Amino acid sequence: MNALSDNEQLDSLKSFTKKYGSAMISGILIALIAFFGWEYWQKKNLAESQMETAKVQQLMDDAKNAQGNADVFNALSATADKIVKDAPDSAQAIQTQLLMAKLAYDKADYAHAERALKKVENSKLDDTGLVQVVKLRLAYAQLAQNKYDEAIKTLSLVTDPAFKATTDEARGDVYVAKNDIENAKKSYMSAWDALVERQQERQILQIKLESVGVLVDDPEVERPILETQVDES
Repeated sequence: MNALSDNEQLDSLKSFTKKYGSAMISGILIALIAFFGWEYWQKKNLAESQMETAKVQQLMDDAKNAQGNADVFNALSATADKIVKDAPDSAQAIQTQLLMAKLAYDKADYAHAERALKKVENSKLDDTGLVQVVKLRLAYAQLAQNKYDEAIKTLSLVTDPAFKATTDEARGDVYVAKNDIENAKKSYMSAWDALVERQQERQILQIKLESVGVLVDDPEVERPILETQVDES
């Protein structure tokens, strides 16, 4: 593991943030919601109210027309809030607010995304994984608003060991935004160790580590060949 100079670290960090910043954050969030949300929805046959489930499905269908339409978005929000009111600790309540948060995030309304997720962050649903996803999503919504300390506090509530790597990586993202490079390194390295132990994909994390001046050797990951200009004169 080699450390870059301070100037090289700063230049690398600025370049990485400019190139990958918003896409990286939104991409991770969408991936989390898509995987945990839809996989949960498809694989877990909930023995709860079929009527509430039908409402959520209708909400998802209607959400396809919400892009750029404030009236549709407001109507969806009202429906989602009613589902939460009727069954606050249900999987359906969490699903609706994850959906509303995604719609809000897509239009860069991070404050609305945060409000939606806060409505279900303390859900008593007997599904730790889904509740942890809400907290991760909430932390990124707070990060998008530069609420760094709140994001760190929210991440401290993600305690399920299965989410350790994801949480440490998210914590590193917050520290990068704060320009706290040393803590970013520690968080990213903690996430790296967890992913290596699990033998999970980690190419993006490797890029993040390099952006803060840490080069890691990973024989299981094929590094890209960088194009170079050859002087043929």
